[in-house]
This record gives sequence, structure tokens and C-alpha cells, in this order.
Amino acid sequence: MKMWRLILLLTLCTGPIHAGEAPLFRDFVGLCGHTVNFKPDLYQPVCGWVRDYHPAGWDLAEDTSVLPEWPFAKNRVSWAKVYGAWRNEGLKISVCLNIDELGKQWKDPVKDAEAYGRSFAQHFGPGGKWPMVEVVEIGNEPGLYEDAAWQQVFSAMARGIRAGDPELKIASCNVEAGRSDRYWKAADLFKDMGELYDVLRIHRYAIQDQWPTWRRTYPENPAVPYLSSVRDLLKWRDRHAPGKAVWVSEFGWDASSQAPPAEGPDAKFMDSTDEEQAMWLVRSFFLFAGMGVEKAFVFFFNDEDKYSFHAASGLTRNYEPKPAYHAVAWMLQHLRDYRFSRIVQASLTEGYVYEFVPEKAGEPVILAVWRATGEGSVTLPEGGGAGMKGERMPLTAGGGKPLKLEPAAGAVLAGEHPLLIWSGRK
Repeated sequence: MKMWRLILLLTLCTGPIHAGEAPLFRDFVGLCGHTVNFKPDLYQPVCGWVRDYHPAGWDLAEDTSVLPEWPFAKNRVSWAKVYGAWRNEGLKISVCLNIDELGKQWKDPVKDAEAYGRSFAQHFGPGGKWPMVEVVEIGNEPGLYEDAAWQQVFSAMARGIRAGDPELKIASCNVEAGRSDRYWKAADLFKDMGELYDVLRIHRYAIQDQWPTWRRTYPENPAVPYLSSVRDLLKWRDRHAPGKAVWVSEFGWDASSQAPPAEGPDAKFMDSTDEEQAMWLVRSFFLFAGMGVEKAFVFFFNDEDKYSFHAASGLTRNYEPKPAYHAVAWMLQHLRDYRFSRIVQASLTEGYVYEFVPEKAGEPVILAVWRATGEGSVTLPEGGGAGMKGERMPLTAGGGKPLKLEPAAGAVLAGEHPLLIWSGRK
């Protein structure tokens, strides 16, 4: 075995979380939405959680010292109506209070941020007047703030949220284990603020080439800082903030049906295919679950089919389901009452086998099986070959394609489209 492959295999397989600690998939699979544009009935089949980009500017407008007349924002959007509709579909909500652009607009950053956080929590937290929100994220990608200024605003708002509703959990902005950048803050800024947050969030995209192509690649590719950056944050958490959850609060792939423009800033942009978007999203959910991530949120819910960076990442295209929508719905339908148990195998050359165990005793174990690239035989664990049934990930409505399984088989032919195998082992 080549040394690089051995290192990768050991890295992926060490330290799996115990089944009792892993979330059920209905609490693991999330989707990034946006206010009044999100259609909860359409997206209920593809997520258990919704992450809303909540514009704080709608609430505070020109004068950050004056709070809105809840449940209305100052532009008269009713958050009780918006979030109430999501809750009516059984969705749980994490609100990202997007204060990224308010750096120079605060009249008194500390006083106003504290008051806003307290008031929002009192009205929308689990113990509030309209108990609709489980988690509040303070900021999204606040790189326009200097680190010291961000610590001030974050601390003030977090104190306000804690005072307003202690039951409302608090998540960080986008963070990385390294130094701060335009789109994230260094995790070290949160090292001594453990009492003020419950969740560390990270955004990750499998980008192989930067501008002007922004070409993305498959999630297992060790040449890009996709899984490795998440792993680095998990290690930072273990050292400096044990017990805190880690969320991948954005990940995704652009997939447009349009042709590249002949000229202009997007002429060299390279999107992914609909098929790649579908299979790479599903595989990412499995990989993140195996790493010990508590929740993962697809970016984005819908797109308008623009051939541009971050402009074609929706599970729907003009609110029509893309192949990725059907693939994620299939995954969640079968695994919603299951949780990650263990990594049986994780190899770039020999394939991946992840085991999921049921919430309800007596139900069969489910194996997720795939290869990073190409097609070939993948060895199953002892007893896994006695499959009750199997399905291949679909790209259209109607469910997965059934697999023909040999009862005594110790392996299965797998490719880049994940398979689910209901094992006879319980």
C-alpha cells in the first residue's frame, strides 16, 4: 500500500464518533434558505433544518439604536409569518443574523448589538413570544470587521441573546482553524469566549482552481482544502472548545444549464454538471457525518440558472427540482431515522463503505457505498453481503434504481453514484 493512501485511510478512519452521539439524519441534513423567497412545502423533502440569511439591515434600517416593532422588520416583513410557515412544515430553524455590512452603520456597536440580540431572543427563541428559532448565528462572513471590533460586537450580541432567552443556542460566524481572512474569522478569536456560543460554523467548497475558472472537484479529492479544513476545525475544537458542536453551514456546487458567455467576467468560469452536483452533495453528507460534524447545510435552495460563481448552486432551478434535489430527497427519505455508526472502509482506490444504524431497534443496518472516481468492486463488511435490498442514487423523481444483490456476496459493484444497501445484519 502506498504511503499516501495509508495516511489518508488512517486519517479518515480514526476517532469515529459513537452512534449514540451522532445526530439522526433528520437533524443532520440542512439547507440554506432566504426569507420570503423560501418555499417550505417544496423543500421539506430535502432538509430537516433551514438556515436563513436574515438581513439585520431589514430589522434595524438607518438607526441601529431603534429596535423594530416585532414580529415585523422595519421594512414590514413579518418574521412570525415567514418562520411560522417553515415550522408548519416541520422544519427547524437556524437564523443567521447577517450583520456583516453593519460595521460602519452601528451608532453604538456594543450597546446596539446587545439590545438587538436580547430583543430577538426574547421574541423568537424557544422561550419567546413567537418560539420559532432554535439557533441564532451571529454574522455570516464578517471579514469587513477588524478582529478586535468583531470580538466586541459578537460578545455584546451573544450576551444579549443569553439574557433574552438562555434556551436559544448561539453559533459563531464562518470560522477557520487558521488566521482570519475576508470571508472568515480565526477560531482563536473564540478561544476564551466559550460561555458565549454553542456551535462553531465553517463554510467549505471543493474548489480546485481559483479565479477565473473557479473549477470545483469531487469531495474526496485530497488536493483541495475541503475535508481537511473541516478536520482542522474539529481538531481545534477538541483542543480549545471541547463539547462545542461543529457545523458545515455552507457547501455546494454550481450547476447551470446555460452555455458559458463568449466574453466578460464569467467567460472562463467552469461549473459542474447536474449529475456531479447531485452525487457530490450526497457523498459530502456521508463524509461530514463520518467526521463528527453535527449538521451540514447545502448552499443553496434555489437559483435562477445564471452561469456564474455561486449563482447556480440551488437544489432547484427557478423552483424546479434539479437532479440534486431528487438525490438528496432519496438520501433523507431512507436515512432520516438513522445515524452514522462507523466507517467500514475509506479508500480513494478501493471505495467507501459507511454504516448507519436505525433509531428503532430491530430495523436493518444501512450501508452507504461509493467510489470517489470510476467504477469497481467494493468489499462489504462481514454479513453486509446478505443484503435485504439495495438502491442506486437517483437523478429523477421516483426513488432509487433497485440493485440486484447476491445473498452470499462479499462485494458489490459500485461507482460514483452512492448506493444504499439494507444489510441483513441488525
